[in-house]
Amino acid sequence: MDRLLVLVEGETEEEFVNEVLAPHLHSQGFEGVSVSARLFGKSRQRSRRGGIRSWPSARRDIVGYLKEDREATVALMADYYRLPQSGERAWPGRSAGSGAETVERATSEDIAKAMGRGFDRGRFLPCVVMHEFEALLFSDCAAFGNAIGRPETVPGLRGIRSLFPNPEEIDDSPEGAPSRRILKLVPDYNKPFMGNLAILEITLDKIRAECPHFRSWLERLEAGASASG
Repeated sequence: MDRLLVLVEGETEEEFVNEVLAPHLHSQGFEGVSVSARLFGKSRQRSRRGGIRSWPSARRDIVGYLKEDREATVALMADYYRLPQSGERAWPGRSAGSGAETVERATSEDIAKAMGRGFDRGRFLPCVVMHEFEALLFSDCAAFGNAIGRPETVPGLRGIRSLFPNPEEIDDSPEGAPSRRILKLVPDYNKPFMGNLAILEITLDKIRAECPHFRSWLERLEAGASASG
């Protein structure tokens, strides 16, 4: 592997990959391997397009990246609840409503089919976050509140976290999405800036300990790092 390209939905995830995930993977054996994030689709147009791009469009780009560089691995971070569910824009597995892992398996199958016989399925590693990236910030509420300079919010953050088995399950109802819950406590919350300040304070180790689905994806990336070392 010469390159790991991580497709992400927004600036928060982009900063996370570049400032947190890339250094971690380099420490795990990715020396000499380029690890970078790329915004998934035309982010400036999303407000007009109604969310993340359609699967046919996304698949075309993913397949293009994989064919362009045969030594590259393409990873993906996407929020489950944002993915188109029906019609020509639908993502594989999303209409089943059975969760993030179903979408991951279905998109992996579709990419493998598009790439043809002999494709190494380990070169496409999707991570579909069940609700939002911001859910990961609830992995350590004290570190979160202190990192953004709002220690007074820690009891409120802990109260939210206590309602769910793990941070990844904080729900996605219109007013219950993780980012909406954060905004109620921190009205001036700036996702890219504050979110990544918090991630750096929380640490990747704490997130992997609290978030089993994210941990599974990270372990697959680390396995690739070990194979490259």
